[in-house]
Amino acid sequence: MKFIRFSDLCANGQAKGKRVFIRADLNVPQDDAGNITEDTRIRASVPAIQMALDAGAAVMVTSHLGRPTEGEFKPEDSLAPVAKRLGELLGREVRLVANWVDGVEVAPGELVLLENCRLNVGEKKNKPELAAKLGKLCDIFVHDAFGTAHRAEGTTYGIAETAPIASAGPLLAAEMDAISKALANPKRPLVAIVAGSKVSTKLTILQALAKNVDGLIVGGGIANTFMLAAGLKIGKSLAEPDLVGEAKAVIDAMKARGAEVPIPEDVVCAKAFAADAPATVKAATEVADDDLILDIGPKTAAKLAEKLKASGTIVWNGPVGVFEFAAFENGTKVIAQAIAESSAFSIAGGGDTLAAIAKYGIEKDVGYISTGGGAFLEVLEGKTLPAFEILAKRAG
Repeated sequence: MKFIRFSDLCANGQAKGKRVFIRADLNVPQDDAGNITEDTRIRASVPAIQMALDAGAAVMVTSHLGRPTEGEFKPEDSLAPVAKRLGELLGREVRLVANWVDGVEVAPGELVLLENCRLNVGEKKNKPELAAKLGKLCDIFVHDAFGTAHRAEGTTYGIAETAPIASAGPLLAAEMDAISKALANPKRPLVAIVAGSKVSTKLTILQALAKNVDGLIVGGGIANTFMLAAGLKIGKSLAEPDLVGEAKAVIDAMKARGAEVPIPEDVVCAKAFAADAPATVKAATEVADDDLILDIGPKTAAKLAEKLKASGTIVWNGPVGVFEFAAFENGTKVIAQAIAESSAFSIAGGGDTLAAIAKYGIEKDVGYISTGGGAFLEVLEGKTLPAFEILAKRAG
C-alpha cells in the first residue's frame, strides 16, 4: 500500500517551520460531570503530536467527540477536558481554539487543539466549501485516526484532497502496514476467526474471507447457524435459520478452494443464559431441544488451537463463546492462548476481542491490536477505506 509517512517527512526536515494539521481520534468516554473515564485514545495520539513538535512544526490537532449537531455548540461537546489531559501527558499548555475554520494563529513549536471538528457545518457530508478551507490551514495534513478511516468526512477526506501534502501518522501507518501484512501479503496458512451473535452482521465479511483464507473458524451465534447448515440440531440456541443457505454457500466456497470451515464437534450447553447455569459438555450431535449452546467444547477448542499454532497469519474478530461467564469461557481462553503461543503474525480487532485479550493478558503476544471497530470490520469485508484510498492517491 503506497502512502506518504509523516515520520519520513519529519526525518527529512520537511516539517520544520511548517503548519501541520493532525486529525487524531480523541473521542474518549466521559462521566456525567464531563471527566474523562478512559484515556487510551489520547495517549495513543501523543507520538504523532510529539513527532511534529520535535520536528519544529506549528501543530494543530483536532478530533470529533460524541455526536454533536453541526453549527450548534453545547458545553458537553467541547474538547476542553481533552486539552487538559493532553497538556498533562505532554507536560505543556495546550490552547483550545474555537471557530477555527477561517484561520488559526499558531507558531512553530506551539501546539493548539482545535475544537470538536464535528461542530463545523459540512463536516459529516464532506462539503467542498469546507474541504477547501481546511486545506488552506496547513502545509501538511496528517491522518492519524484509524477509527474514522472508513468515513469520508471533512477532516478525514476533504482536507486530504486539498492540503498541499497528505500523509499517514504513526498510528494510521501501523494499521495500514498490519492490514497489508495480514490480508494483502499474508504468510500462509491464513486463518480467520469470525465470531459474534449474528451471521447477518458479518455475512459480507464471511463471504469476502471465504475467497482468501485457508481456514475460517466461526464462533458464537454465528457457529450455531453454521451447525444448522451442517445438519446439526442446536436446541434453542441463538441462530439465524433464514441464513442457513448463505452459511452453506460459505462452506462450499471454502471447500472448492481446498479450505475449510471447522464445525464444532463438541459444545458446552446450559438450560438458561446465566452465569450460574450448570454447564454440560456434549457431542455436537447430542444437543437437546431445550439446550442453549454457550461455548465450543474442549475437544473442538484443542483442535482449533492446533490449527492456530500451525498458522502463518491469524485474523481474530470475536470471542467464540460467552467468555464473560466463567463456565463458558474455556473456548475463548484456549483460542487466546493458542494465538499467544503461535509464531504466526496475528491481527485482532473489535471491542469484545479486545476485552478477551485484556482478560487473558496476551496483549504483548498479539502481533497487532487494531484500534478501529467499524474500520477494522470494513477492511475484513474487503472494502478499501476512504482514508487509505485518498492517501494512496495523494502519494501517487
